[in-house]
Amino acid sequence: MKFKNKRFFLSFLVVLATFGIVGSLAGCGKSAAAKTKTKVVKVGLVGTTDKPIWEQVNKNLKKDHIQVKTVSFTDGILANQAQNNKELDLTAFQHYAFLKQEEKEKHYKFTVIGQSYLVPLNVFSKKISSLKEIKDGDKIAIPNNVTNAGRALKVLESAGLIKTDPSKGNLPAIKDITENKHNIKIVQVDPAKIISLLPDFAAGITNSDFAEAAHLNPIKDAIYSLKPDINDSRNKPWINVIVARTSDKDNETYKKVVKAYHTKSVAKVIEKTHKGVYTPAFKY
Repeated sequence: MKFKNKRFFLSFLVVLATFGIVGSLAGCGKSAAAKTKTKVVKVGLVGTTDKPIWEQVNKNLKKDHIQVKTVSFTDGILANQAQNNKELDLTAFQHYAFLKQEEKEKHYKFTVIGQSYLVPLNVFSKKISSLKEIKDGDKIAIPNNVTNAGRALKVLESAGLIKTDPSKGNLPAIKDITENKHNIKIVQVDPAKIISLLPDFAAGITNSDFAEAAHLNPIKDAIYSLKPDINDSRNKPWINVIVARTSDKDNETYKKVVKAYHTKSVAKVIEKTHKGVYTPAFKY
């Protein structure tokens, strides 16, 4: 009888020890999980066409236990508002010129922490095959928003059709044209409608996504374009960028996101997704 009680007592101690070990291991597991908890970074985009790019970025970030969650907006102004209100961590939709304009108007404190790609803004036509065919009094359609209108005028300037006031920098307005040797009539139009309105104009300038939506190749079907060289100073204002709030510009997690973006694998996805139209604007 005494022996049985002793055996029961020893068995009870073994059970307690076992549970102690299991509990200790469970505790270690929780501790390890806590150390490797995935950090979520919210990145604001305009539209959804860049999602495959960020899917690749997430693959590259997996080892760092970081995951990008993309948030799509219909308008870049709204995306910047959300970032300023700390609803987003980063944005990745705008070029330098748009960012500069937003900072000037809204007094945002934003900082570029990386470049993404360069998108062309080219000239299209249903009537002529070269800008050399432009006649006096011809009409050319350009976007009706400040940044793309300014960029379109700079494209016409690079083609030698007009000159603009140098003091206006990269965003001149029609009123800033100082020379127009063919007396071209420049008309501002909703950029989404320019391709469909080409029969009414000698030429039109609009964004590549609208050209693609109309089944045009933004490069091959353009009658004039600037070479998409990211080292050409004329293209610098139009390079798209990854932006953080200035207070977060040295955030180590965000630096890892940029590093994961600036890779050969992402460059390949950019070229594949946008069929060679977009030019990666980073070294890898």
